[in-house]
Amino acid sequence: ATLMERQRGGIRPTPVGEMLLEYCERRSALDESFITSLEAYQRLETGTISLTVGEGFVSDLVASPLHEFTQRYAGIQLDIHIAGTSGIIDAIVEDQSHIGLMFHERTHPQLRFWASSPQPLMAILSPHHPLAEQPHPLTLAQLSTQPMAMWDTTHGVRQMVDQAFQQARLAPRMTMNTNSMVILAQYVRSGMGVTLLPAFAVAHDLDIGSLVARPVDDPLFQRSQAHMVTRVGRQQPKASILLLRHLQRWMQAFRDPASNQPTPLP
Repeated sequence: ATLMERQRGGIRPTPVGEMLLEYCERRSALDESFITSLEAYQRLETGTISLTVGEGFVSDLVASPLHEFTQRYAGIQLDIHIAGTSGIIDAIVEDQSHIGLMFHERTHPQLRFWASSPQPLMAILSPHHPLAEQPHPLTLAQLSTQPMAMWDTTHGVRQMVDQAFQQARLAPRMTMNTNSMVILAQYVRSGMGVTLLPAFAVAHDLDIGSLVARPVDDPLFQRSQAHMVTRVGRQQPKASILLLRHLQRWMQAFRDPASNQPTPLP
């Protein structure tokens, strides 16, 4: 097609030539917009990171780590979803989330364990409970006589508790099943019974004395760990890598106890 034509006043673009000029102008503007957006993304001024986590991690996650991160990188949007262990694994392997936080290891060929930390499962009691002052670790036999509230069966903690009691040939007095961390904590605070959780899940209550955590004499509970997972082979955005490292330094569930203070963000 002819792009230019000679007229009395000189050379002018043909209609096709005018369309090409308009296209080039739009393309230049789009290129400039893309470069601006890309530079902002690389400077961590924009972007979205998705996390799927067990509810027991929420208090630890939001208390300080995310506050620090969102202040430093205000343009990064965080999408946070709550799920049980199976839901967390599904969200990671199906690329619905960049990062998963879960308790009780479940092997999967597409899971990369970015960080793991020993987090013994503890008996969580009211400070007024008769077992709260016992000087030695509680036994499963003792706990089996107490009214107990627990996560529903999709949760890693519940799966570990069921396994431990089955191996001990004991049956817990399960009086309440729930998928709510708030309900579990309030159940114990009100003196209705006990629950089993890693200490970081109720760290604030332990700090202010509204709950107490007692060790349990069971090898399975002592070997339990918290895990930070991503999908094998997924190329994580720069912001996601930074958040992974930040959570590992700041969260009580993963932080090195030998470190007095978390490392500041760059």
